Amino acid sequence: MSEIGGLVGLIVLALDVWAIVSILGSTAGTGAKVLWVLLVLLLPIIGFIIWLVAGPRSARLD
Repeated sequence: MSEIGGLVGLIVLALDVWAIVSILGSTAGTGAKVLWVLLVLLLPIIGFIIWLVAGPRSARLD
C-alpha cells in the first residue's frame, strides 16, 4: 500500500514542478508569479488544480 502512496506523491511532485516552471516562464508580473508559486508550494494538490484552471499561462514561442 505504501508503494501506491509513494507513486501518488511522485506524480504530485512532478506536476507541481511542471506548474512552477510554467509559472516562472509566463508573462505575468513578478508579484503574481511569487503568489502562484507560493500557492502551489503550500497547497500542492489544491494549488495545482487552481493554477490549472485560473493561473498564468507560459509564454508561447510562435
